[in-house]
Amino acid sequence: MNISYNWLKQYINVDVEPVELGKALTSIGLEVGGVEEVQTVKGGLEGLVIGKVLTCADHENSDHLHVTTVDVGSGEALQIVCGAPNVAAGQKVVVATVGTKLYSGEESFTIKRSKIRGVESMGMICAEDEIGIGTSHAGIIVLTEDVQVGMLAKDYYGIKSDYLIEVDITPNRVDAASHFGVARDLAAYFALKNPEIKLTRPAVDAFAVENTALSIPVTVENPEACPRYSAVTISGVKVTESPDWLKNALLTIGLRPINNIVDVTNFVLHELGQPLHAFDADKIAGGEVRVKCMPEGTTFVTLDGVERKLNAADLMICDAEKPMCIGGVFGGLSSGVTETTQNVFLESAYFHPVSIRKTARRHGLNTDASFRYERGCDPTNTIYVLKRCALLIQEVAGGVISSEVVDVYPQEVKPFEVSVTVEKIHSLIGKEIGRENIETILNALEMKIVERTEAGYLLHVPVYRVDVQRDVDVIEDILRIYGYNNVEIGENLVSTLSYSSRPDSHKLQNLIAEQLTAQGFNEILNNSLTKGGYYAGLTSFPEANCVKIINALSNDLNVMRQTLLFGGLENIQRNINRKNADLKFYEFGNCYYYNTDKKKEGEVLAAYSEDFHLGMWLTGDKFGQSWSVAQQKTSVYELKAYIENIFRRLGVNLRKLVIGEFSDDLLSEALTVYSPRGYKLAVFGMVHPKIRKMLDIDQEVFFADLNWNALMTEIAKHKVQYSEISKYPEVKRDFALLIDKQVTFAEIEKIAFDTERKLLKKVTLFDVYEGKNLPEGKKSYAVNFVLQDETKTLTDSQIDAIMKKMLANFEAKLGAALR
Repeated sequence: MNISYNWLKQYINVDVEPVELGKALTSIGLEVGGVEEVQTVKGGLEGLVIGKVLTCADHENSDHLHVTTVDVGSGEALQIVCGAPNVAAGQKVVVATVGTKLYSGEESFTIKRSKIRGVESMGMICAEDEIGIGTSHAGIIVLTEDVQVGMLAKDYYGIKSDYLIEVDITPNRVDAASHFGVARDLAAYFALKNPEIKLTRPAVDAFAVENTALSIPVTVENPEACPRYSAVTISGVKVTESPDWLKNALLTIGLRPINNIVDVTNFVLHELGQPLHAFDADKIAGGEVRVKCMPEGTTFVTLDGVERKLNAADLMICDAEKPMCIGGVFGGLSSGVTETTQNVFLESAYFHPVSIRKTARRHGLNTDASFRYERGCDPTNTIYVLKRCALLIQEVAGGVISSEVVDVYPQEVKPFEVSVTVEKIHSLIGKEIGRENIETILNALEMKIVERTEAGYLLHVPVYRVDVQRDVDVIEDILRIYGYNNVEIGENLVSTLSYSSRPDSHKLQNLIAEQLTAQGFNEILNNSLTKGGYYAGLTSFPEANCVKIINALSNDLNVMRQTLLFGGLENIQRNINRKNADLKFYEFGNCYYYNTDKKKEGEVLAAYSEDFHLGMWLTGDKFGQSWSVAQQKTSVYELKAYIENIFRRLGVNLRKLVIGEFSDDLLSEALTVYSPRGYKLAVFGMVHPKIRKMLDIDQEVFFADLNWNALMTEIAKHKVQYSEISKYPEVKRDFALLIDKQVTFAEIEKIAFDTERKLLKKVTLFDVYEGKNLPEGKKSYAVNFVLQDETKTLTDSQIDAIMKKMLANFEAKLGAALR
């Protein structure tokens, strides 16, 4: 938000350099991004002077150019070629002399001595838009006769230097989203340092109702969305260009002047932080205003000329026949103030933040008004702001107040009541700052002390401080005004040392991330908010278990994710649509759950839980196109290898894992991995075709979900041990086993290790055969076994005994036979 230094000083009698003022604002939580010297007109009209056209003749080589001589007070008349149709001898004009830099938006050009159609020109006679004081290019500026020749244009137009302070307003500090709001915080800051610096609130004592000839009744049909609506009418106004002081104020902060009525509403918005809207009172059909919602699909043309279809929840400001304005967001094309407007209906309202936020998001609008309403304006301030705006309109446009102030305010908004103890103030601040300082700060922050006790205070916090509703919020405010840098670090350091035997999860995340990246994966990071529709009808992650967002920005972000799967699939869909179909993704992130069975009275969070997960996605070809490698699709076996590598890197004992087949509505063919103690460590497999179809993905996708928290528990007692490489040889033996088709390699591996725990080192499947010459329902597995004794060389009799025992167990438990 842009704050004008000169404008700010109208409300606080501070005499501090702009840069120092910026530092003060940053110290109290209104972080200043920069302080820049500016002029109300870019370039400050430097090099422009007032001149008098002495002669004006037609250019002999042009049918529209004129050759003039102009006195600019330098003692020598300048010859200037001018193409304006309205130039004439005797006029007082604005002249850009040689060397003057003129600006057009962000671009600039310098006036040079030049020849135009063979005639020398020593400058330029300027139009409004060429020097930045207006938009007209119909002709040159013609001034009144009494203007002195040689006068600097910047003096004539009252151009002054100012400083623009860029304040980064956080979402919770909408009370500071105005010049007065910033001045109010500064006054609190100086309350302890210089009590002479005071806050000055613009006076509205002059407001007076002169007649009631233009009374327009207001009906609020949706008081929940519009808790307060104030309005007044002003008749007999004259809509013209704004005076220089008003235009300059708006230009300094980057706003384009429109007309005197609209400019006043914008000025007051940035002065006091309260949005207003001016309607042409003569365009209000039926002479009444209704605040209500329109039927779903109603068309409405906004001020930018765009036809929009209204939602049934959009709050509209209507007359007796039609909608006129999207309340708190954007005006309508046909109801606003124009050059022909004579009577104005002025609105100052308080709209519910959630209603405004949802409407603004639905229509893709972000206006100065919606920015403030979304964050919470001051409902107690509408009439004061209305009177301030009405007085300024009278000042710049004339007119009389022609109605009583209408104020529809069915339920008064009360101040926030907060109790805070002195002991807690000193405890959280870390220093005893004294009750006198505490009370000075509270009063400066307009927090009313309604009860003072030996223990502390009962406060009424003003409603514009939407971020201060607890005692800790009050203490934070006291501290930021007292000054964080004023709290000294004590001589004694009190600390605690905590020791955990759990593995360093963050360090291991980085380790595995580096491993996956080295294997060709790309890390992704998705929003924890996702579309609730993904979970509709699922049994693996029921929709009822979603953590729902109360005031969701959209239906695409209305729940917190229960699984990482959908975020990765969205990334895959986006990449495939951009012809990038061979993908390896991984993501670390939290998943969130709601379980109504765990609800407990008095424990709000009992039903909620979260788990940290690692998700992995494979799709497309395993290798890119290459002459040396044949094209090969990714598979679940490739994914399984990546998972096993992760387990090995973390120190998980693969032999002790319990692996089972699995399928659900997310994964059509999958395996689950459990620890010996029953923790579910991972599930991986092929994404169900129905899920792929929902996201318009035609190719196969393989997904793995690793429960990181469970993995950390599993490896909590893992120790890395080192041993010498054995000097005794390995022995390899193979079996070609004829087994039933439903038998898995995992079963064979488990039986083998259960049979020989000491000498068996590795079991590998190196061939699978299914086809002719085998009995129906059978398949052949070629399995390799590696045996080794690290203390001596194995004998043939030892090896044969082990292999016979394993074969016997295969036969007994799996019905296997040697081929």
